[in-house]
Amino acid sequence: MAESWVNSGERTGGSDLHLELSGPGSKRAALARALRDAVRSGRLAPGTRMPPYRSLAADLGVARNTVADAYAELVAEGWLTARQGSGTRVAEQTRPPHTAVRPKRPTANATRPPDRQPPPRPHASPHPSPGPRPRPRPVARVHDLRQGTPDVSAFPRGAWLASYRRALQQAPNEVFGPGDPAGRPELREALAEYLARARGVRTEPDRIVVCSGFAHALRLLFGGGGGAGSEKGRGRQVLRGPLAVEAYGLPFHRELLTAEGVRTVPLPIDEHGARVDRLTRERAVLLTPAHQFPTGGPLHPERRAAVVDWARARGGVVLEDDYDGEFRYDRKPVGALQSLDPERVILIGSVSKSLSPAVRLGWMVLPERYVGDVLAAKGEREAWASVLDQLALTDLIVSGSYDRHVRRMRQRYRARRDRLVAALAERAPHIEVSGVAAGLHAVLRLPPGTERSAVKAATWQGVALDGLAEFRHPDATDGPDGPGGPDTDMPARDGLVVGYATPSEHAYAAALEALCGALPPADAQVPPQHLNLSVITEQLNDGA
Repeated sequence: MAESWVNSGERTGGSDLHLELSGPGSKRAALARALRDAVRSGRLAPGTRMPPYRSLAADLGVARNTVADAYAELVAEGWLTARQGSGTRVAEQTRPPHTAVRPKRPTANATRPPDRQPPPRPHASPHPSPGPRPRPRPVARVHDLRQGTPDVSAFPRGAWLASYRRALQQAPNEVFGPGDPAGRPELREALAEYLARARGVRTEPDRIVVCSGFAHALRLLFGGGGGAGSEKGRGRQVLRGPLAVEAYGLPFHRELLTAEGVRTVPLPIDEHGARVDRLTRERAVLLTPAHQFPTGGPLHPERRAAVVDWARARGGVVLEDDYDGEFRYDRKPVGALQSLDPERVILIGSVSKSLSPAVRLGWMVLPERYVGDVLAAKGEREAWASVLDQLALTDLIVSGSYDRHVRRMRQRYRARRDRLVAALAERAPHIEVSGVAAGLHAVLRLPPGTERSAVKAATWQGVALDGLAEFRHPDATDGPDGPGGPDTDMPARDGLVVGYATPSEHAYAAALEALCGALPPADAQVPPQHLNLSVITEQLNDGA
């Protein structure tokens, strides 16, 4: 079975690099083979600086000489070059032949208005309903532990400003005219290289369409345009329902699809991810294979292969929500599902987790047959994603600042995850924590029947967070005998979804203290399930 590693580059200035090591021979031979394949396929572009021996060896868990020997072999073969003072780089003559896809250009189409912002998420009122007698008021929500938002105080203002300034200075005059609906070619080229290197994606720049985020991508694919309301139906609908979705996911996405007339069918989830064997006559399926949202955990390798086989046999398509693929904290990286079949998988990503949701930039990596239709749905001009922001992001990626920021935040979020797990082990060892191998949130499993009271207690402690029930598909069934009955399709579970990335660094300790004060006591658990510190440590090491 193939082993997978990722070089995080956190101790050096190297770039993130996703590697798949397999086949016979020693680790040196496997490493040399993987690097050779990455260069040959174009995932490692000519001129890319390779990680130093010590850094890559530490990340892979191999001897430094193993990496040194592999590099020396590739230098001798001409794949790499090594110069004193500039490190080891991919040789310039290894540039693969260009085989760009030429998408069908859209027909004339009116420009759509900018994408609407998602409606405010409903939350319980922080004040109880007035009664005949005055009641104590809960503490104002001062600790934000809701999922979905990075630490906005850590936005790389200096690097972004420098990239924006360079982008403005170097921009050709055409930049200040109407934008290409596909996105700036500079950004699509940078994304193709970055996604190949860091996420194992197989694509060409002409298969990438820039959008303003995941919700915008869904509207383009299922609504025929980026807007809503009176604009609905004026564009070309690229995909149609019914659409299979994971039984736990973002309610906003389901509501958006419903508004576009798309019926969603829930797939049960277990410890191996979505039950893709339940797929039947749906035309498409939406998955979070690298890190199931919100329950955590990657889609099992057998199920990854099975869902691609289903798409081939059915003539369907898989939508891959790669929402936090950069933030993995163990040595078991999960590459993009898209790499298994670029003609059957649409990968959708954005910078909302890695940088900020305020930077309204995302991307779709499309099969060739969908490129023209997506561009037709988008319109003749770019109306959503700022062209100047696109150029600034391009510079951020090409200069290496994006990699450095992601590595820095990966270290910070890993440390926060560890603090959360340690606090629970000390203050509430009866609470099971899961989904901690990756991402920006964790799920705390609660005693049956205690979720609602725990959310209410958190409100009184001044903590804003989400209950697991908020993310459950309304059509996900428990079976005729109720939750946990013998015919249960997927029993509902009580839990809290805790976003440990959201608070600023100085506010995190107080947020953890308030969270622990809101959790139900051990005697509320039926049956009792104990998770001590040694078990948590084993989970972290194994990526459980």
